[in-house]
Amino acid sequence: MRILLTGKTGQVGYELERSLHGLGEIIAVDRSQMDLSDLDQVRDIVRTVKPDLIINPAAYTAVDKAESEPELAMRINGEAPGVMAEEAKKIGAAMIHYSTDYVFDGSKDTPYVETDPTCPINVYGNTKLAGEQAIQAAGIPHLILRTSWVYGMRGKNFLLTMLRLAQERDELRIVADQHGSPTWCGTIADSTAAIVAKSISAPDRYEWMREHSGIYHLTCQGQTTWYGFTKAILDATMSDKKPALVPISTQDYPLPARRPAYSVMSGQKFIRDFLDLPSWENALASCLQKKTSSDNL
Repeated sequence: MRILLTGKTGQVGYELERSLHGLGEIIAVDRSQMDLSDLDQVRDIVRTVKPDLIINPAAYTAVDKAESEPELAMRINGEAPGVMAEEAKKIGAAMIHYSTDYVFDGSKDTPYVETDPTCPINVYGNTKLAGEQAIQAAGIPHLILRTSWVYGMRGKNFLLTMLRLAQERDELRIVADQHGSPTWCGTIADSTAAIVAKSISAPDRYEWMREHSGIYHLTCQGQTTWYGFTKAILDATMSDKKPALVPISTQDYPLPARRPAYSVMSGQKFIRDFLDLPSWENALASCLQKKTSSDNL
């Protein structure tokens, strides 16, 4: 199987290239080779590679910056996935795409399921929802995997920011009234690879993908707040001289983009159809253990 993987230098893309190893011919591209803001280039790459499966973790992920760049964010998150799906249909390819908890407005107080109404409250969420809809409209075999609070040991993310700030400051003021499920990019990559392996083992992988097509919530299990996540990070990485943690409200830390107060997503459909998912605490421990192992090499 030939797999076109986008965003290979991003958090999820980097892990995916490694997790997918051995499952087929992986053609991994980065922004210099396939810029999702250039829709003609997106078409050309898909037509040149002629993949059996497109896996698209590439995205415009700067949530606050998207408020001032809505057109660019929409082109990358909304239009480009639609172009990929259109091209996939022409060549009989399937697609795996990643979306976000920010398609929800956060008004619930129980975990969101895949059939809950979407209602983004920021530009980023709106553009990611547009990408979901464009892929669905193309009518190809597809998996849209919504995830949340993604972190890892590369790029820019909450974990790396907290590790840095903990070394620089005596006090950290952290939002304690937003609830979600931190999800390690390694969990996303390994789970995706397991799905791809299941499809390969099926008598007809294209038909298997068609039968399983739809939206799934792929997040680590359980929930916490940014404050709770920070406390877990510091407890796992610092034995003494920890900065003081001060819980604050969302209003105390205004940002350009509104965030949902509650964006926990139920992973039960994903677990039922594919495989189990770890708790966010266990995934964080695995991520930090992997970091420690690489640091000691």
